[in-house]
Amino acid sequence: MAVFAQKMHTLTTIFSLLLMASLPTALLDAHYYDKTCPQAENIILGTVYNASMHDPKVPARILRMFFHDLLLDSTPGNQAEKDGPPNISVRSFYMIDDAKTKLEMACPHTVSCADIITFAARDVVTMSRGPHWNVLALLECAEGRKDGRISKAAETINLPAPTFNVTQLIQSFAKRGIGAKDLVALSGSHTLGFSHCSSFEARLHNFSSAHDTDPSMNSEFAQKLRKKCPKPNRDHNAGEFLDSTLSTFDNDYYRRLMPGMGVFGSDQALAGDYRTRWIEFTASMVKLGNVGVIENGEVRLKCRVVN
Repeated sequence: MAVFAQKMHTLTTIFSLLLMASLPTALLDAHYYDKTCPQAENIILGTVYNASMHDPKVPARILRMFFHDLLLDSTPGNQAEKDGPPNISVRSFYMIDDAKTKLEMACPHTVSCADIITFAARDVVTMSRGPHWNVLALLECAEGRKDGRISKAAETINLPAPTFNVTQLIQSFAKRGIGAKDLVALSGSHTLGFSHCSSFEARLHNFSSAHDTDPSMNSEFAQKLRKKCPKPNRDHNAGEFLDSTLSTFDNDYYRRLMPGMGVFGSDQALAGDYRTRWIEFTASMVKLGNVGVIENGEVRLKCRVVN
């Protein structure tokens, strides 16, 4: 645990590795839009900033969108991923729509919705006093990342659950080419997170035949959450921020895991497993931003529907 704690305090000093060893650097370019749409990053940053000033939950929601394909709306013949059970509480899609409208006026049919989210995720981290990294465009895609044409709610069953243990987490992320090191690093995005009671109430009531609450949870913290999330819970908006500094990207999320104050059981498990005690955030975000990159997709004119 001492090694784990030491790594927590170096969180803000290890964000210099920005390229992935798994992809040839010839395929990557951090300055692609400098030529094709030089206003793109400033437009996205301004839109993110304005939205965040009006709603402090925007950064957490943008990061959630970055981790999952949640932009396409459902149609009469298809329930999209944004309407899958784990995602029904995600909001702030208006920010992506606003950025897209401005970008289409400045650089028609150039900046994809996938790239908007990738830049926006970087920006909310930086605005929250976190690290900055260069967003990489894939040159072989010729036009940056492409937008997919398919989104299915059924695919949400493959998302890692907040009840997963470390072995299940490692296996789930491995299917996406994400290793244990990156898993731990990316969990750090929970420093800007908020969860509704439904995602962690199983730890608070009738946890097992021997324990009413999860014994890995700090007892005082558990009592606090039980008051916020009683059983039955009639307040569907009730929940808990995942760390105490709310809108600041820092290592408070990791520090709270040490005394058993992690909200998710999956997060708490990371603090007690020998495989998950070291961190490297920005390189992991760059890697995740290129998981499942679509080469034969499109640049949507509106992020909610295919062209």
